[in-house]
Amino acid sequence: MIRFLTAGESHGPELTVIVDGMPAGIPIDGVAVDAELLRRQSGYGRGARSTKIERDHAEITSGIAEGRTTGAPIALRIVNRDFANQPDSRPPLTAPRPGHADLAGQRKFGHADLRVVRERASARETAARVAAGALGKQLLAPFGTRVRSFVTAIGEIEVAMGPLGELTAARLDALADAAARNDVRAPDEDAAGRMREAIDAAKASLDTLGGVFVVFATGVPAGLGTYVQWDRRLDGRLAAAVCSIHAVKGVEVGEAFAVARLRGSAAQDPIVRAGAGLARAANRAGGLEGGTTNGEPIVLRAAMKPLSSVRASVDTVDLATGQPSDAPYVRSDICAVSDATVVGEAMVAWVLAEAVVERFGGDRLDAMLAARERLAPDPLP
Repeated sequence: MIRFLTAGESHGPELTVIVDGMPAGIPIDGVAVDAELLRRQSGYGRGARSTKIERDHAEITSGIAEGRTTGAPIALRIVNRDFANQPDSRPPLTAPRPGHADLAGQRKFGHADLRVVRERASARETAARVAAGALGKQLLAPFGTRVRSFVTAIGEIEVAMGPLGELTAARLDALADAAARNDVRAPDEDAAGRMREAIDAAKASLDTLGGVFVVFATGVPAGLGTYVQWDRRLDGRLAAAVCSIHAVKGVEVGEAFAVARLRGSAAQDPIVRAGAGLARAANRAGGLEGGTTNGEPIVLRAAMKPLSSVRASVDTVDLATGQPSDAPYVRSDICAVSDATVVGEAMVAWVLAEAVVERFGGDRLDAMLAARERLAPDPLP
C-alpha cells in the first residue's frame, strides 16, 4: 500500500507532503518534480499569486538516497512565499462565499472565522498533490506508463476532436503534444485563441470560467484494479481521485455519456487479434472493464465549474449579524482549467501507482519489474 498525505494552509508558511510506502530503488528526479509544479502555475487565466508571487519548489527532505527511493517515507516541503505578505491580524471572515467550503466547513467544525476553513480548503493544496503525483509518475515510468492531458472546452468554446473512443494512443499523444505548445493547453491553436478571448471577456465582466479537460494514460498494464470488491474497482478510484480536485464536479470514464444513448450491440469495444496478442477495435470503455484495466489507454474526462470567487455581487448572509450581505471577494484566478489538467494528471498517476504496487508487489522496483514479466499474458497460438 502506498499513500500520501498533505498538510498546510493557503497562506501558511508551507505545504507539506508525506509519501508513505514507495518501493525502494525508484530513480527520483527533483527537477522533474519542480517542472510539474511550474506547469500547475503557468496556464492562461491564472491570478497574480500563481504568476508573480509563488515560484514553487519541492524540497525533498527524507526517503531518498543517492537519487533513489529507500523504502522509507518521503517528505517534501513547498514554501509559500505569499506567507510573508500576510498581516499579523485581520478581522474575522463571517460572510460565507457560495460555491466554496466556507459554510459547509463552518457547519462541520464550528469555526467562528471562516478564514480558517478557507485556508485549508483552498486549491493551493493542489501544489502538494502535484508534487506527490510527480513521484507517482516516476514510479510508473519503468513500467512504460505515461499520464498526460489536454483541455477540450473553456466556457462555450470547444475543441473539435471526435469521439474519445476512437482516439488511439498515438492520437492521444499527438493531442497532448499540441496542447503543450500553448498556455491554454488546448490541442487546437484556433480554439486556444478563442479560449483566451473568452477568459479575457470574463475578466472584464468581473466573472470566471470553467471548462472540460481530458486526462489519459498510455502503456498501462492489463490487470490493474479488480472486479471483486466495490471499493477496489479502479474506475471508481480514478473517478473519485479526479472528482476530489477543487471545482471538479463530474468525471466521465471513456465515452460514458455517449454510450448511455446507444444500444448494447453498438456500445462495446470488439476484441481483435493483434499479432500474438489481443487488442480492441475501439476504446469506448476508456481502458477499464469490470473495474480492471484491459490494456487500452485509460481515458477520463472531467468537468470543472467556474471558480466561485467573483468580483461581481453574489448574495449571502453574514453569520455574525444574520443580515443579507454580498459575498466577500478573495483574490482568485479567472480560469484555472488549464492548470487543473496538471492536477488531474497527478491524481491519475497516483492511483495508477497504487494499482501497480498492488499488482506487482511493493518493496523493491526490481522485484516489481520481474513480477510484471511473470504475470504477462502468454502469446496466443
